[in-house]
Amino acid sequence: MSNTPLLHRQSFYLRPDPARVLARPFKTSAEPRDRTPTDTKRVSHIVGRVLALDPASAERQLVQVLEHFQGRHRHLVATLEARADAMEAALAAHGAFNSTQRQLIGAYFLHEYSFEAVALFNPSIVAHPDQTDAPAGGRRFILSLRATGEGHVSSLTFRSGSIAADGAVTVDPAARLASIPRSQRRIAGELEDCIEVEFDPDEDISERVIFPITEAQSNGIEDARFVEFDDHERKIFYATYTAYSGSAIRSELIETEDFLRFRMTPLKGTAARNKGMALFPRKLDGQYAMIGRQDNENLYLIRSDDLYSWGEGVVILEPQFPWEFVQIGNCGSPIELDEGWLLLTHGVGAIRQYSIGAVLLDKEDPSRVLARSKQPLVRPEVSEREGYVPNVVYTCGAMRHHNHIILPYAVCDTFCNFATLDIDALLRAL
Repeated sequence: MSNTPLLHRQSFYLRPDPARVLARPFKTSAEPRDRTPTDTKRVSHIVGRVLALDPASAERQLVQVLEHFQGRHRHLVATLEARADAMEAALAAHGAFNSTQRQLIGAYFLHEYSFEAVALFNPSIVAHPDQTDAPAGGRRFILSLRATGEGHVSSLTFRSGSIAADGAVTVDPAARLASIPRSQRRIAGELEDCIEVEFDPDEDISERVIFPITEAQSNGIEDARFVEFDDHERKIFYATYTAYSGSAIRSELIETEDFLRFRMTPLKGTAARNKGMALFPRKLDGQYAMIGRQDNENLYLIRSDDLYSWGEGVVILEPQFPWEFVQIGNCGSPIELDEGWLLLTHGVGAIRQYSIGAVLLDKEDPSRVLARSKQPLVRPEVSEREGYVPNVVYTCGAMRHHNHIILPYAVCDTFCNFATLDIDALLRAL
């Protein structure tokens, strides 16, 4: 669908940048679990070679490392020291080290990872918690994105930007540097793999990358669906996402108030064994509510008294039109309108083409479908068919701004674009 009174596509694309890199641990097969004598010997050999360097040679090598990589990473020396600290058990057998040797050993067990070299896609959007410098009649926003690099490992990254009064979108330039959280800790007494992470406040939001941390996340943190949640006491943002280990998936929840500190918690229950869950922005009749897919085909309404436990739901939507015959799913959290809950959906049709549609759910009883789109609102244009996964448009969440829905969407699992939907025209079309 080209630009119409209903939908207007923006004129810019947000593309992945392979020059943005993280400093990640280079792990021999001895880390973290397989510690066979052969692997331990390999680590020991590398450390021994560094220690065999005379002081002047060691200093020259470290200077070369710093000259070559200092401008590509914040706090590189601290990163080298931290990597050496993490290897303390492997280094213990070699006795004492001076600071040059420790930093150099840290460098030999790090590598650069281009976290968005392959793709930057599946966005969701929420209002920025800090509306300082918002344009007149407009709003600041935060965009979450799935970034994918070598080995198809996905991480969570962010951008900021502004929406003008008329719905026009501007995305702030991304910082040159990128970094993982400076601290992380597991929450004692909580669920397995429940962790908290924190970034430096002097880092731009586009520098912050949440890279897989736990074993369950080891191959990806995928498709975060952020929503600003109203709990009447504080402003908090939640997002469900898929944790992928390489062989299994599960749904997890991330929460933050400021996009500096994040808490990540695995979800429990039968619904959490699936992907694509999306939280309503407030409680319904005193309960939390989600839209999810439990059978690889239909959409369900799921309710819970506990934010972290989700059982079976009730089917509210099944494939009906040709563009969604294969399966349907949500495209982010429902958006509250006077007329009902607006739920953006994705449908999969012939030749595995993904398109975006919409459904209107009853405000008081969202298991009741009031209206739905017979035709897609957004489908792959001729210029939006080529990429990592052809014939796909997809979003993980939109937001309302005056009489517009601001819709960031991914193209072919590769890059992103924006569209705006006129709410009145959309409701007439359903």
